[in-house]
This record gives sequence, structure tokens and C-alpha cells, in this order.
Amino acid sequence: MNTDKIGPLDRALELILSLDHMDPAANLPEELDGLFDHLAQLELSEPLDVVEGSIWALWCSHPDERAAQRMERVIGGLAQGRFDATEHLLNDLIRDYPDWAEVWNKRATLYFLQNRDEESISDIETTLRLEPRHFGALGGFGQICLRQNEAVSARIAFEKALLVNPHLDGVHEIVHELGAEFPPVIN
Repeated sequence: MNTDKIGPLDRALELILSLDHMDPAANLPEELDGLFDHLAQLELSEPLDVVEGSIWALWCSHPDERAAQRMERVIGGLAQGRFDATEHLLNDLIRDYPDWAEVWNKRATLYFLQNRDEESISDIETTLRLEPRHFGALGGFGQICLRQNEAVSARIAFEKALLVNPHLDGVHEIVHELGAEFPPVIN
């Protein structure tokens, strides 16, 4: 398919449908593999918030302490609604660390909060190329699809997120609302 003639939603959906064949970036912490194996289990031996929290902490961490401190400022800026300053921080982090998946995801989140959907989708794609297990990015794409009345695309994204993290109760509810009477869109 010629990807120059398809829209951002369709291009991202193609990527999402191919995630099963992609490996996470080599620079991601190795501990993530075990955490994702554990997260995929229906019965967890630890509390869900501990497992998910460990994944998010590793995604947000960086070997360069200054980079990690800048990420903390990004998280604070997003929480406090300081979007202009946060965007500058994120742009600098992306310039300095273009292979850090969570920096792209945070900027996708910022763009989502600002209703800048095409820019958010582009950053979600980069996030997923670096970390195909990023259930947060998949959920964010699903939310953009809902906002754009693309229910089938939303359902595909949410189902992919559930394959990675079957414990996303809110996502289960959304998938149910989007058509539980039909079989899953993806297998």
C-alpha cells in the first residue's frame, strides 16, 4: 500500500496491526521483558499497581541523571498544565534522546491534551516503533480515534492494548461499549 496517500489514522493503524512482528528498541531496560511477561498473566502474584508502576518508572527512567530530571519536569509540567514550557522541554529531550520512547509518548500526550491529533498520532507512531508494548500509547491512539468518530480503529487499538495489558478495566469497558456482541476485531 502506498502510505503517502493514506491519512494519519490509517497509517498509524497499519503500524498497530504490525506490532506483533516488532521488537522493542535495544536501549529499553531489560527488566521490562519480565514485567510484561508478568503483566500478561490473568492472575498476578503482585498488586497490579506495582507491576504497572514499575513499567512506567522504567519507561520514564534514563541512564543520564540530567535526562531523568528533565523528564520529571515534563511530568510536572503536564500535570500543572504548563504546556508551552513542557513542549519546549520535550522538543529538547527528543533532540537529545531521539531513541527514548517515553519522551515521544509524553509529547503525544501533550498534543492530545491540546487537541493536536495529527501531531499526537505521529508521536504515538514513533513511540510504538521504539516500544511496541506501550499500552499507554495504544490507549491514547484509541482515544483519538474515538474523538474522531472512528470506532473500529479505536476498538482495534484498545484490543491491542489489552493484549499487552489485560488488566486495563476501563479499556475493557470501552471495548464492550464499542461492540461486545461482535467477535474481537484482532486475534
